[in-house]
Amino acid sequence: MQIVTLLTNPETPVLDRITVEALRNAWGGGDARWLDPGVAAEFAVPDMPDNRWQVWEDMQKLRVDLVVQPEAGRRKALLLADMDSTMIQQECIDELADEAGVGAYVASITARAMNGELDFEAALRERVGLLKGLSESVIERVYRDRITFMPGGAALLATMKAHGGYAALVSGGFTAFTARVAEALDFDENRANTLLAADGKLTGEVGMPILGKQAKLDALEEIAARLGLDMAQTMAVGDGANDLAMLNRAGAGVALHAKPSVAAQCDIRINHGDLTALLFIQGYAREEFAA
Repeated sequence: MQIVTLLTNPETPVLDRITVEALRNAWGGGDARWLDPGVAAEFAVPDMPDNRWQVWEDMQKLRVDLVVQPEAGRRKALLLADMDSTMIQQECIDELADEAGVGAYVASITARAMNGELDFEAALRERVGLLKGLSESVIERVYRDRITFMPGGAALLATMKAHGGYAALVSGGFTAFTARVAEALDFDENRANTLLAADGKLTGEVGMPILGKQAKLDALEEIAARLGLDMAQTMAVGDGANDLAMLNRAGAGVALHAKPSVAAQCDIRINHGDLTALLFIQGYAREEFAA
């Protein structure tokens, strides 16, 4: 049995009963269940529809995301999340670079690296090098004044943890930010790269080894093994090329507002919903959210 989930941005609830019922009838599905009126609904179908991706494209034009996945085991016990442009709405290194006067240049490198056009480690070292001499105090100011959380993140963490889940923030960014974000959203642990500093200023170097694509995959496997979970019980979410290994390994790999080249390689693509989409696809209704 497969579960079909239709969802959209909670800020602009455009999902209507006609759309849900029309697809349910076309696919011979069971009764529709509304998880959040106007925002998310689901129904069961016997098999994976042959025209899933054509319908997915049609739904995108309506600003609706479509996910089809096996019903069994869709509630997960481990969440592994990227930070930049996933749990927060910014790329921290781009914001630091803006403070250093090289924002546009660094942002262009970040975009290419996240799209898989550049080697992640080399691109990170180049960008960090441009931060040399920046005061360490800028980190706190950037976090306070420039960083905003992706909508739905607090509800996602609180709800999964209320049901016994474990959450890890694993970023190709920096511990100076993941520590703050993890504390604010109640992640159980966080891993990231270290910005090196001396005499109160950034040295332009990053601590080794660099946490990249392989390290994210390793984190997923290590944490799952430590908790006694198999991969089917895990969910990963991210948006960049350095997230692909963990997204493709997890039981549910969610490409959230991802670069097109990344989304194309993932079965679960959320372009319109926020982080509550990760709860809806697990079958949680709005009234079950813990926050």
